[in-house]
Amino acid sequence: MAVAHRKVLDGIPSYQPAKTLESVRRELGLTEIIKLSGNENNHGCSPDAAKAIGDLQSALTLTRYPDTYGTLLREELASRLGVKEREIVFGNGSFELITIIAQAFLEPGLEAVIPKPSFGWYANATTTAGAAPVFAPLSENHAVDLDAILERVNERTGVVWLCNPNNPTGAYFTAAELESFLRKLPSRILVVLDEAYIDFVYGENPPVAADLIHRYQNVISLRTFSKVYGLASLRIGYALADESIVDVLERVKLPINTNAAAQAAALAALKDDQFYRYVISANAAGRELYYETLKRWGVAYIPTQTNFIMLDTGLDSTQIVQEYLKEGAMIRAGAEFGLPTWLRITIGTERENKKVLEILGRLLGKS
Repeated sequence: MAVAHRKVLDGIPSYQPAKTLESVRRELGLTEIIKLSGNENNHGCSPDAAKAIGDLQSALTLTRYPDTYGTLLREELASRLGVKEREIVFGNGSFELITIIAQAFLEPGLEAVIPKPSFGWYANATTTAGAAPVFAPLSENHAVDLDAILERVNERTGVVWLCNPNNPTGAYFTAAELESFLRKLPSRILVVLDEAYIDFVYGENPPVAADLIHRYQNVISLRTFSKVYGLASLRIGYALADESIVDVLERVKLPINTNAAAQAAALAALKDDQFYRYVISANAAGRELYYETLKRWGVAYIPTQTNFIMLDTGLDSTQIVQEYLKEGAMIRAGAEFGLPTWLRITIGTERENKKVLEILGRLLGKS
């Protein structure tokens, strides 16, 4: 007889990450592969971050437990963002932060409103906590539709998950739109503002999390070092919120959840403004290359505020992804997000972007 488990888990699919480089190498026998399926930073990370990790290896630090408070990183973030140190909580990446938020603020009988399509872990975390996910469609411009969210709010709503800019579409809503939404939403409902890609936003009037959490005690902002800072493998992120929310989350999260290497690298990366500007600039150049090429070909795409772009091939996206794999390139099929003819492609280096577009041109008969 199998060991009994919580029945709510029967309805939760396992998280399906993008294929790993090694698995594709073995499957197809390829030696060189470009990975543009996970929205990682293909420009690498700050040299200072890599050095900070190396410095740890020559010290006794590796034999000690890490700073559970993340003191140095916390102080730097508080100073840069204009928040109090007690308004920050660290997590082992956004996955953990999303999970502990659901554990802390959701329970059986409650609901959480989630845009669709959006980041899939919101639904997993909601269901695992015993609450019911309620989905709201996106707006016509593929951003989170805040009015549609409001229409689905009721007395059972405990949390609203908002991804801004939205993954997988790359569109965003402005600070004014969010302010209007927050004024209409009951203050008892927690609003989780996932800002994993906020550094790439170039549009007008993006929300400023530090300002929001000081005026709305029911708002929590999620940030990560995985994207613009290129530290995805180290799994470190943080949340900004009112001290009362942080206090609750600290009771749920693991006591030692961010390791010493992650903290050291994140602090060094945060201070390297030159590398930060380089990544933003390189991403903008790649974005414009996609825009120019896709416009010339007449291929529909969603203007992006992130380090990835979604485009409509008009063909079976799953098959297109397989064709890309044969060419040594990994991209994401929109079919996974309910968009069967669309592709989600990470904006990579100049060489990678040109290769992706060259392959796409051949597949679509464009030049």
